[in-house]
Amino acid sequence: MNQTSTKIYQNPVELRRDIRLGQFTSTTSSQCPGYIQANMVILPKTIANEFLQFCQLNPRACPLLEVLPPGSYAPTQVAKTDVDIRTDLPKYRVYRNGELITEVSDIKDYWNDNMVTFLLGCSFSFENALQQHGIRIKNIDQNKNVAMYKCSKIKCKGPFENVTLIVSMRPIRNDQVNLAEQITGEQRFEKTHGKPLYCGYDYMEKLGVNQDLNQVDFGDSVEIDQGTETPCFWYCGVTGIMAAIEASKIAQEICITHSPGHMLVTDVKDNDEVLQ
Repeated sequence: MNQTSTKIYQNPVELRRDIRLGQFTSTTSSQCPGYIQANMVILPKTIANEFLQFCQLNPRACPLLEVLPPGSYAPTQVAKTDVDIRTDLPKYRVYRNGELITEVSDIKDYWNDNMVTFLLGCSFSFENALQQHGIRIKNIDQNKNVAMYKCSKIKCKGPFENVTLIVSMRPIRNDQVNLAEQITGEQRFEKTHGKPLYCGYDYMEKLGVNQDLNQVDFGDSVEIDQGTETPCFWYCGVTGIMAAIEASKIAQEICITHSPGHMLVTDVKDNDEVLQ
């Protein structure tokens, strides 16, 4: 199980410093409340345009925050201070020809000037807003990563159209489902997946998600009280990871992603204009 850190950081600069120093290696859910977190995909420029097209055709699953030029590892739109995407995420996965070859804490040894970095919105970004309105985030309370699932009935559009949509799931108290939909549907969260794709117990029929929600595809399972809680499923940036892995396979190239739940915590707050 990938547990979150027991310390809650408030400042992204402090958090990224400790990540660089190897003092923080956990998932980033609940960290730096109010700041936007980003999924990350790095691909060689030979396949980058196809991935860009995929994101543009699947904006709810892969909302683009920033695309860095080839060879650049310093974001400028989501960063107000020094950020190095090679070192400032807690954990990375490296793939070659579509196969996972290693998981590392920095990617300097794999970096080259042909690499293009994509930063995509992450649903961790709206968890603080939900909590501020009294909505419990059970995976945070239980010190777990969020539960994520493949939607076998939903295929994505574009050059990697065989990629299956990935969703994250959070149990929401029955009387708070409408509130959760309202909050995450606000304009400020459009670039971090927005409102849920589906809330309810017909998820196998509607989405093709495993009937047994304890059988997660990524992350950690969270128990649901079927009497008082409803499973709500949001679009998830791991969809972009699956597309990047497919791109790596097609191009016979390397690709690098964050490990599930181990995001880049940016300097951008959830109400900043960069997200509008």
